[in-house]
Amino acid sequence: MLFRKGLVLVFLLLCDWCAGQAPEFYKDVQPIIHANCVPCHRAGEAAPFPLVTFEDVTKRSKFIKQVVSSRYMPPWKADNHYNSFANDRSLSEKDIKAIVEWIDAGTPKGKANAKAEQELQARLDAGTAYKRKPDLKLSMKEAFTLKGDAKERFVMFKIPFEMAQEANVEAIEFTSNNKKLIHHANFAIHPVPDASVDLHNTVNVVDLSGAEGDKYYEWVKYKKEMTYYGGWIPGTTVEAYPEDMGWIMPKRGVVLLTVHFGPSSLDAESIDGLNVFFKKTPIKRKVKVISLGSGGIGEKEITPPLMIFANEVNSFKLRIANNQPDISLLYAWPHMHYLGKEFKAYATQAAGDTIPLVHVPAWDFRWQEIYKYKKPVLLPKGAVVTVEATYDNTASNPANPHNPPQLVLSTGNMRSDQEMMTLILMYVDREPGDDALVFKWN
Repeated sequence: MLFRKGLVLVFLLLCDWCAGQAPEFYKDVQPIIHANCVPCHRAGEAAPFPLVTFEDVTKRSKFIKQVVSSRYMPPWKADNHYNSFANDRSLSEKDIKAIVEWIDAGTPKGKANAKAEQELQARLDAGTAYKRKPDLKLSMKEAFTLKGDAKERFVMFKIPFEMAQEANVEAIEFTSNNKKLIHHANFAIHPVPDASVDLHNTVNVVDLSGAEGDKYYEWVKYKKEMTYYGGWIPGTTVEAYPEDMGWIMPKRGVVLLTVHFGPSSLDAESIDGLNVFFKKTPIKRKVKVISLGSGGIGEKEITPPLMIFANEVNSFKLRIANNQPDISLLYAWPHMHYLGKEFKAYATQAAGDTIPLVHVPAWDFRWQEIYKYKKPVLLPKGAVVTVEATYDNTASNPANPHNPPQLVLSTGNMRSDQEMMTLILMYVDREPGDDALVFKWN
């Protein structure tokens, strides 16, 4: 009996000793950093420094402790009480505790996990934040030189492509050697199956802000159809699709990539393009995209008209009915500029039931997102989507691009010192069983 009691005592002491062990970088902290921080904290991305290696992290450990303890980083702006999302990158209390305890213990390295670091570095070297290397890399023919004259520019690039056969798309990613230069980017994929239509005998780049903007019309012959439309905004993660869903990359065509460059004080080179990830399994449900509000459906129905007067905080509303058959939403992608204060979107059914879509209570242009739903969100035919947006055009808004504040409009050229009120929805046609479906995201 004494022997058994002694074993129990030793076991309890060992448990206390194990529980008191400080977290180690490679075992406890690296997986958290790689999953939640590296998508932005890597070369070419918008974040100011990388957090890939042990050395990257340890030399900023005090700063990291401060920003994760306050939940300032990683940024997650959506209201999780209004709706929850599959790509929530905010840290759990357990994750924060592990990071803080590791730093307080003097950042012990532990047994190196060279494989995880090497695999991550290989993906970063391939220019992707996705879980594997891309199957197709599309890029501009040559670097574009952005002049350091403090002017915004909207520049379109033509990127031709020809493949052996069409392919099923699992994910797509905007790429750039320097995203710090970019306000946002949009891309349209146009199939050009007619081999008699030359993909190369037109201009490769058009500065829509310049004197040669009319050269854009050389590309009209490519725009008879559009397979897909997507984009990138600061802070957003890779656009991927649930299992059995996606779209089909045509065998031949062009990508028309529009890049909105912010003002720059120095000349800089920008090399932009797309990474495309294919899958061998069939696309059973095609992903579709619709844009509501500024630059999309219902732009003129925003009430009151999107004019934000100086020294005022104003709210605006848009209501758009779903006149199509029932659909299941995959993503919600809200968008405003620097005056944005709050964004909310929801749908109402005929019976009066409310379907919450997304709520960003404290808008921050620097950290936007395409919000992935965990389960399909049903938008039945006849449901009315409502977007409510509030803008702060006062001097107390530190992000206000005008000092003193000026009248701000929603103009067709979408300048960053003007405003937008946009909700992009990605969806599939509704099918029986969607009520019980939980997405298996790639």
